[in-house]
Amino acid sequence: MTAAPAGIPSARHLRADLRAARRAHRTGGLGDVLSDLYVVALFLGMYSWAAIYESREYLRSPTAGHTDPDEVYWIAVAAVPAALAFAWHGLRTVGPLLVTPTMQAWVTSSPVDRRALLAPRFRALGTGMAALVAALGGAAALIGGAPATGLAWGALAGAACGAGGVSLSVLAQATRGRRRWPRLVGVALAIVAALVAASVVVAHFSGGSFPRPAGSLTVVVAIAGLPLAVVALVIADRALRRVDRAALTAGAPLANAAAEAVVLLDPTLLAGLLEGRRWRRVGRVRSRRFLPGGRWWVLLQAEVRRLYRSPGALVAWGALILLQYAVAVAVPSVAGPARVIGAFLAATRLTGGLRTLTRSPGLRRAVGGGNAAVRLVHLVVPAAGAGLWWLATAPVGPVLPAWATIGTLLGVVFAAYRAATRAPLDYGGAYAVTPFGTIPVDLLRQLLRGPDVIAVLVLVSYLLT
Repeated sequence: MTAAPAGIPSARHLRADLRAARRAHRTGGLGDVLSDLYVVALFLGMYSWAAIYESREYLRSPTAGHTDPDEVYWIAVAAVPAALAFAWHGLRTVGPLLVTPTMQAWVTSSPVDRRALLAPRFRALGTGMAALVAALGGAAALIGGAPATGLAWGALAGAACGAGGVSLSVLAQATRGRRRWPRLVGVALAIVAALVAASVVVAHFSGGSFPRPAGSLTVVVAIAGLPLAVVALVIADRALRRVDRAALTAGAPLANAAAEAVVLLDPTLLAGLLEGRRWRRVGRVRSRRFLPGGRWWVLLQAEVRRLYRSPGALVAWGALILLQYAVAVAVPSVAGPARVIGAFLAATRLTGGLRTLTRSPGLRRAVGGGNAAVRLVHLVVPAAGAGLWWLATAPVGPVLPAWATIGTLLGVVFAAYRAATRAPLDYGGAYAVTPFGTIPVDLLRQLLRGPDVIAVLVLVSYLLT
């Protein structure tokens, strides 16, 4: 590394000055920070251990239903690349290396060594992600009843996946817009997960067998993944100097929206930003004339064309079908409630037009017509999607009376309608003072608009089956 020219501070001195400036504006002390960390760690430890213990006991109990251990093993294997695909998409969308607008304007635009400036962030992110995924790998092995050596191999495999994923995502950030391989990585992981799950489902319903391998896949992943993760870390560390200012701030709006959505308990803040980014990626579309007809007929054609131009909703709709079959194979006892929840998720994936129309007063006035008629037209596609999804998952659903099936479908469509037409949150509603603290009753009522109907339907499905 060449020495910095005279008058330009090194990255180490610059970070020291920034830390001193932050400490000067900080009101709390180190004790407050440690107390907050202790409370967070305590709650995470308690709830995580409770979730692991209850999941393990439930899977071992007779109430989980008769399942083949080999099929459960392969369903769990399919869940790993699916989770990695989601994590990869999140890392690529956010950055993963981020800087604030102030850092972009005053620091990254200066002639400071970019690699030396970003290296501590990258190493901390890689270490944290490796520790997190290692904990998840150990927890998964513990739920599966693995011995102590299995827990160690699961943690090592998780650490390799976490560190390697961060390194590859930083390489993708350094080559943003110039290579296609980052997108292909996520697609390949999703395809592998779908193929494994589909193979297990087909073997289950065709009466065939799908035996587990003689060795442990976790050991293979750990042995092969750790050297690859180290190599990826070294290459990504050298590529830090190629991460430009635009790449460092591309995911900042998404990270800020996610933080605001968590603090304000309003997921629409994040959903709206993701919807806008999705449509901007479409870029250019081919204009086609609508078939002549009334307002409702033109709106229905526009809603169908929305799905054609945004195929991600249809992909998610189909993935939920495969997920329902996988749940029915692995844990048959929860197939009924999972089917209700899956139908609701499938329907909500098709309510993009209804959500946009409800949350855009200007667009609503431009469309014209009555509110009830326009909303019903935009509900046709979600209702049809929920009905087709229900028919596609009929082989793995409990047998219900005709009146219960019709009522459940109507309830699912009504829940999707309630969720899509939810008004902006009002934070000035009623509160209830309890011995456990103040509970925002009205805020919870608004947040549960839609899922409350699904909770009732899940309870009814338990009673009927």
